[in-house]
Amino acid sequence: MLYYFFEWLQQFNIPGSGLFQYISFRAAAAIILSLFISIVFGKKMIRFLQRKQVGEEVRDLGLEGQLSKKGTPTMGGIIIIAAILIPVLLVNKLNNIYVLLMIFTTLWLGAIGFIDDYIKVFKKNKAGLSGKKKLLGQIILGFIVGMVICFHPDVVIKEKKRDTQNVMMAREHTFSIENANKTQTVFSDSEEAHSTKTTIPFVKNNEFDYAVLTRWLGDKTGQWAFLFLIPIIIFIIAAVSNGANLTDGLDGLAAGTSAIVAVGIALLAYVSGNAIFADYLNTMYIPNISEVVIFTAALVGACIGFYWFNCFPAQIFMGDTGSLTLGGIIAVLCIIIRKELLIPILCGVFLIQSLSVIIQTIYYRTTKVNSYRKKQKISWLKAYYIYKKTPQKLEDFFGKRIFLMTPLHHHYQKKGMHESKIVQHFIVISILLIIISLATLKVR
Repeated sequence: MLYYFFEWLQQFNIPGSGLFQYISFRAAAAIILSLFISIVFGKKMIRFLQRKQVGEEVRDLGLEGQLSKKGTPTMGGIIIIAAILIPVLLVNKLNNIYVLLMIFTTLWLGAIGFIDDYIKVFKKNKAGLSGKKKLLGQIILGFIVGMVICFHPDVVIKEKKRDTQNVMMAREHTFSIENANKTQTVFSDSEEAHSTKTTIPFVKNNEFDYAVLTRWLGDKTGQWAFLFLIPIIIFIIAAVSNGANLTDGLDGLAAGTSAIVAVGIALLAYVSGNAIFADYLNTMYIPNISEVVIFTAALVGACIGFYWFNCFPAQIFMGDTGSLTLGGIIAVLCIIIRKELLIPILCGVFLIQSLSVIIQTIYYRTTKVNSYRKKQKISWLKAYYIYKKTPQKLEDFFGKRIFLMTPLHHHYQKKGMHESKIVQHFIVISILLIIISLATLKVR
């Protein structure tokens, strides 16, 4: 809204009105606004939740300091959502498909998380929203995002052809970048085009086209690439969203790591949306993606503002309202800037948290079923079938564990490490992973 207001003021040559044409200025404004909103609104939100006695229900898992968290206000993800959306509505161009997609993602996952927290807190049902219903919501979001990426006419890229034999013969087209009344012309040998290409890290010719996956169908034009791309997008959104949810187990851990990841995504989005930098770094140029930098800046400010209250000892928890939303936002941001294959590095903390749970579960179940199989002298498949159908028959059999407890941060708690130290270690690891992610722009 402010963007359009200052654009209107430019007609009257009012000094300073042109500042809103700069991505960097609007990104800075978004960070400041989101920080202000999250800190001011956060105080009021904490007081409101305390009056309503909206406190966290804590299970005794034998972790140090765990019971002291009982009664701490939850559903603080509302603060994060408000601190993202208000600055975005004020300083972003709202006719941008990427911005609209991010707003929808925030509201959609925020609603799913809010329903889950509402059931837990107000309905006193510790189970909350069932895992299947959460997954269904993530699948629907992934399908919508995939359809937009695959079919919306404004989702295009502009790249250089890598024809080394006929570079001088290549037809050159010019396109302009308008920036505060200054126009700079950059040369490229291809027009804007709809594409299913993405970026592969650490590879010299670092682009992969999902259309390759349909070649065996005789699809030379790639028109059926969406059959593979949409399921991949659904998987990415569900995996990262649930990874962030698992990470939200210690004071400040999810908010701190998400802020760092968002900084990395903002830099990658800025490079992808700037034709000069994209040309210099020989990376994919995505027209109109620069507006995402402002959204991501608001995300950074919202996470840091929430961290103000959520760091040890936490005054408020984000709940699923925040953790599911943060993970989903990060996933969709990586997808639209064509850096989804970088997620294992970029979101490495989320990944190791998820892997620790998966590995622990598989190993525990396998060893438990195996001990039952040996006792009963039956096949492994038959033992597993009995375990799935009648798990009570295996109650007296104990499985082995690799970690003392999962997710991974609880493993270190069990080893006696203080939670604030664990959080700081994970934050340092996140910073290192972001540096590695940014280095992939040149390390090929």
